[in-house]
Amino acid sequence: MAVSLGEEIMLLSLDDATGAAKGETAARWGVAAGMLLELAMAGRVTVKGGRVEVFDPSPTGDALLDGRLDRLARWVHGASSSRKVTDWLTRDQAKGSQDVVDSLVGRGLVTEEKHRALGVFPVRRYPEADGTVERELRARLADVVLHEAEPDARTSSLVALLHATGKHPQAFPGVPRKRIAPRMARIAEGHWAGVSVGEAIRDVRAAISAVTLVTVLTVVT
Repeated sequence: MAVSLGEEIMLLSLDDATGAAKGETAARWGVAAGMLLELAMAGRVTVKGGRVEVFDPSPTGDALLDGRLDRLARWVHGASSSRKVTDWLTRDQAKGSQDVVDSLVGRGLVTEEKHRALGVFPVRRYPEADGTVERELRARLADVVLHEAEPDARTSSLVALLHATGKHPQAFPGVPRKRIAPRMARIAEGHWAGVSVGEAIRDVRAAISAVTLVTVLTVVT
């Protein structure tokens, strides 16, 4: 079953038993960035100089990606100047994450459970329903990061996003960060087959650093 980068990040973030998202804020940024990179790799958008442009608005054939593309195209075309990557990630991280979770439910990979916290506040959780895809994903990450196998472009992109959002504990539970961070950084800075994709990776990572720093400073102050 082919899943997107955003779905992969969400699968790694959701606790299999409880369905709660671990590192939820970072997961939302990672999901939004992952979907944007998917569109860049599909040749639908360009990410350059910290700006995002819609290059080709035609559908990809993937309902989740096409929803993002349509939303992005309307947002970009409604502006008088080019749009910043940071602004898009900020705008899309909440809705994008919910759309990704809904997609995982539709695929039968997780199930939706509804509760009320303190008997009042509605809460949704998404425990694992079918772990096949996540097991394959974790095995692929282990091969590349722990055993230093050569990554393909998609796995490199995923590792770069996980590293940028600090999702090391969710991707490699129980493994000390100092053991995996240097390898993940090398992959993130690696040589990309496509110059445009490599630049998109760098711009998205920079955008994630910017928006997460602002989030931290806002919480602290």
